[in-house]
Amino acid sequence: MKTRLLTVAALLASSTSAFAVGLDRSGQNISPLFATGNHLEFSLAYTDPSVDGTTNSTFPVPSIAGQPIGNVGDSYLTWSGAIKYDATDKLSFALIVDEPYGADTLYGEDPAASALGGTGATVDSIAYTALGRYKFNDNFSVHGGVRYQEVSASVSLGGAAFGALSGYNGNFESDGDIGYVLGVSYEIPDIALRVSLTYNSSTTHDLRTTETINGVSVAALPFGLAANTLTEVETPESLNLDFQTGIAPDTLLFGNLRYARYSDTVVVPAGFDALTPASSNTALTDLEDGFDFSIGVGRRFNEKWSGSVSAGFTTRGDDDLVSPLAPSNGSQFIAIGAKYDVNEKFAVSGGVRYTNAGDAISAPGGSSEVAQFDGNDAVSVGLRFEYKF
Repeated sequence: MKTRLLTVAALLASSTSAFAVGLDRSGQNISPLFATGNHLEFSLAYTDPSVDGTTNSTFPVPSIAGQPIGNVGDSYLTWSGAIKYDATDKLSFALIVDEPYGADTLYGEDPAASALGGTGATVDSIAYTALGRYKFNDNFSVHGGVRYQEVSASVSLGGAAFGALSGYNGNFESDGDIGYVLGVSYEIPDIALRVSLTYNSSTTHDLRTTETINGVSVAALPFGLAANTLTEVETPESLNLDFQTGIAPDTLLFGNLRYARYSDTVVVPAGFDALTPASSNTALTDLEDGFDFSIGVGRRFNEKWSGSVSAGFTTRGDDDLVSPLAPSNGSQFIAIGAKYDVNEKFAVSGGVRYTNAGDAISAPGGSSEVAQFDGNDAVSVGLRFEYKF
């Protein structure tokens, strides 16, 4: 059984993570390191979410109670690239560039006439991961390396639900940090079996922060605050378990289990902390640890065409209360993919993924229930180009 014949397009199962755990986008996928031979690839994925809800009928402002909330999920484009090189039969290297974390949320209603209008968050990131892999024999190998990662963000709070905090804006400039990757793999090449376990360390970022309330710097408020401060943000450590095995000629079973420790990702800028009552939740974030799981089957139909189908889910939080900045709780998805081998060196893959978002209750500060979000989803499409040299 040739592994090359079974590298089907499981593209949307791993690289387009709408409604994934926390802020996950790429899942920190390192599969290019295991590609056969010298390998170059580039991927693009576009996600179009539909996330709307309804303000609670018990909201204390009668004119706002029961008000519909339009789509708050902005569409987004993600990309990744990788190059892998075999130095010897035992030693190989890879450089992977991706966008591991992200968020694009905006409530478009008028802040003066809605519960959450003007609330939104944008998170951007980029990571450069340099990896090496050493094969002790045909069965066992170890891999690891370093990852340089940059993160930036902006957050706005608006609407009657935030009271005196309505009109708050925090802008967090980009900052980089270096983390590390460690892993081990077991393979049986004759049946295309591979199981790999990979640990991704956390990174810590000191983001230069500018905070305003209705356009006025927090430095003008009577708290003795500086106009610019540093906000420490820790991205989560994570663990990825990837597996594949041949189950019939030209047929592959594959899957992934990912754990991300998002409870350590807490954002508390100085101005927001000073403006928030000491008895309440003073973090802009409300993220929980969680798991992503996917499983699928790939099939090579002939020398040119392969296809795959996969499904998976993201675990729900401890309760239905979520931040307005991420109004979903858990998810399920199904994806189909196809791959066309143009020749021995060049291949094109593509796929479509449908994600159903779990119902959630928006609760600023983790207490007051403001709005319900249900029946939401996202459609993702992706394209990948691969070249062997």
